[in-house]
Amino acid sequence: MDKSLEEILQEAAEKFSAAGDSHALYEAKMAYLGKTGKVGALYKKLRELPESERPAFGAQINELRRAIEERVAVIEEMLHERELSDRLQSEQVDVTMPGRRRQQGTLHPVTRVKNMLIDVFAGMGFEVFEGPEIETDYYNFTALNTPADHPARDMQDTFYLANGLLLRTQTSAGQIRLMEQKKPPIKMLSPGRVFRSDDDATHSPMFHQMEGLVVDKNITLCDLQGMLDEFARVIFGKGSKTRLRPSYFPFTEPSVEVDVSCHACGGKGCSLCKGTGWIEVLGAGMVNRRVLENCGIDPDEYSGFAFGMGIERIAMLKYGINNIKLLTENDVRFLGQFKD
Repeated sequence: MDKSLEEILQEAAEKFSAAGDSHALYEAKMAYLGKTGKVGALYKKLRELPESERPAFGAQINELRRAIEERVAVIEEMLHERELSDRLQSEQVDVTMPGRRRQQGTLHPVTRVKNMLIDVFAGMGFEVFEGPEIETDYYNFTALNTPADHPARDMQDTFYLANGLLLRTQTSAGQIRLMEQKKPPIKMLSPGRVFRSDDDATHSPMFHQMEGLVVDKNITLCDLQGMLDEFARVIFGKGSKTRLRPSYFPFTEPSVEVDVSCHACGGKGCSLCKGTGWIEVLGAGMVNRRVLENCGIDPDEYSGFAFGMGIERIAMLKYGINNIKLLTENDVRFLGQFKD
């Protein structure tokens, strides 16, 4: 081999031996065998030599390349074994050490209550229907008999979008969609997120509601209260009772506010129920004739009742939570308290 080529080989061998890890060896290798390396530069010099000298010099360059590759292979094998040994040593597990306990996740209290409510009403024959969160004015207001000048339509309460769309303020819109698709008898439950421009310790701009609807022949308020009594017993305890108070909603007539006996004091009066023995939990009523007519259902033949509750409110009452923002902060110390 030409003396200058032997010097390149010796130089390469020294740099390979000095490489402390695989990355450094790779960099050194590329300095000689890469596209812009020293061996590559030698191939380019072939064009400058007389044609008669090119075969002999080209053979020597090929010999140099093979020699360098052999040196690299030896060093690579040695570094690989050393690095593997170091990694195995660092990753060694002392089986005599106590294991690390993995924390088990739990369901969010809102999800827990939602599942409970679905179980309660599914046991009574209700089917679950989930409508879209982006609604039209018709399904969110007009079809539910909400007048054009009703305060619920104000910009301060409703998040309006472009092209006449809005973020639904109630899951009641799903009731209209189902009644358009299906004729009585109907027993449906519509859980989901709703949005209102409201924010304080007991209200949030985004929260979860669950609406229920029953439409059939000869449905009365007595059927509503009987069903709600069963709901109260399952969610708040066997001794819980409900009472209905007159109220007003545009989509029900008559309308009622539903109270449940205070589960904290058993109806005797405490700070939770403000000394009354009762806690308001939801709104309900008999479906307004106009709502049935808007969906193509004959109100002279069929009647029905509807109810709606805030899932966060039920969760706060059931678990004694005093600030709704705790439900959205994702503090694991808070969420870890809700375990089976």
